[in-house]
Amino acid sequence: MSKEISEPHVLDQLPGDLMIWVLIVSELLVFGAGLLAFLGVRAMDPVTFAADQDHLNRVAGAVNTIVLVASGYCAARAVNSTRHIRAWLGGAMALGVVFLVVKWVEYAEKARLGIGLESSDFFTFYYLLTGFHAMHVVAGLVIFALLMRWNSHRNLEAGAAFWHMVDLVWVLLFPIIYLVR
Repeated sequence: MSKEISEPHVLDQLPGDLMIWVLIVSELLVFGAGLLAFLGVRAMDPVTFAADQDHLNRVAGAVNTIVLVASGYCAARAVNSTRHIRAWLGGAMALGVVFLVVKWVEYAEKARLGIGLESSDFFTFYYLLTGFHAMHVVAGLVIFALLMRWNSHRNLEAGAAFWHMVDLVWVLLFPIIYLVR
């Protein structure tokens, strides 16, 4: 009787668990659809979109980009750390909170100007896309809090993969919503 040696499957090489990747891909598809809809509606009324875009705080958006990329670095360091996992997770969480505070300041700025979800098509997309993203930041913070307690390597990889998806989405949202004319 001979034993067959099975080759490792490509999915076995993904960091974390297969289900986190199913979640990540589905979330990327949702955000992608939202961005495509944004771009489609913008193409029909570029002048109004550009005028509304001028009400955005590009510096705050850029700061948030740097903050999330730095938090992604902390998450990656937590995965690769053997002694300072909680410190790196804490750094990623602190930067995630900074992101939410900056986003809250932006939303408050808009509210003071009387700009809300129904002010225009641009701001409907702005609030839906950035708000949905902010909810993912909150979810990532909850995941990191859970990892503070249950930080197996597999769990850390899954949590970091989710956080990197959150980073990636913002790196796409920021230029498309804040910068591209």
